[in-house]
Amino acid sequence: MDLITLLPFIVLIGAMFLMTRSAKKKQAAAAQMRNDMQPGTGVRTIGGMYATVKEVHDDTVLLEVAPGVHAIYAKNAIGAVLDDAEYNRIVHGDDPELDTDGTVVPDDASSLTGDAEVAKIDLGKDAADASETEDATAKDVKETEDVKDAKGEGKTDGDADSK
Repeated sequence: MDLITLLPFIVLIGAMFLMTRSAKKKQAAAAQMRNDMQPGTGVRTIGGMYATVKEVHDDTVLLEVAPGVHAIYAKNAIGAVLDDAEYNRIVHGDDPELDTDGTVVPDDASSLTGDAEVAKIDLGKDAADASETEDATAKDVKETEDVKDAKGEGKTDGDADSK
């Protein structure tokens, strides 16, 4: 047999070896991370739940998922062990970078213009126009009710058609 005919098989075996080697390294790092857990550290489970480690056993971990609420999880269910700063940022919303100088950004742009008096927007309607519109709306509602009564549409269940 020629070396050229064996070359594809050698490359395939080499690729398989490299892939399994990297997978084994990742598994070993995850196992080391889970073994290094200490009570009081924050963790994220593989399901995405954040909790605090209370007790560590051989194959299980007791987690506090909320104040006073404890749950037992398998060590394999721990996806990541978080450092204190990251855990507090995610769970409690503590972000020390945002507390730099206490500058408050206003909710609207009116305070940025410098004018103390805000001009009101005139939409072109007078008070007389508004009252005429309300009268016309009331008249339309009355006409609609009269038409429904004439057609019998205003009846509810159980009303008889007596004439």
